[in-house]
Amino acid sequence: MDTIIESRTLHIKLVDGTQIRGEVNLNRGNGYDRLSDLVGDYQENFLTVFNATLHKGDPTAPASYQTILINKTHILYAIPEDDLD
Repeated sequence: MDTIIESRTLHIKLVDGTQIRGEVNLNRGNGYDRLSDLVGDYQENFLTVFNATLHKGDPTAPASYQTILINKTHILYAIPEDDLD
């Protein structure tokens, strides 16, 4: 059975000032299909972000990662890209 990924692009800011732009999978099943469900669910301690760009300190020197795991207790805020317009 193939798993269908329903991705959403986010802008995330961590408490240390690090900024991350990347995609998360909203197709999680069990009624967890909203961004707030994914970020706010502390049954899972980490948020998986793929196709990520990380800016720490110098915004002109981003680092790219295929996948990163973010400890949810370090997230200051997460904004869907479509809400930035």
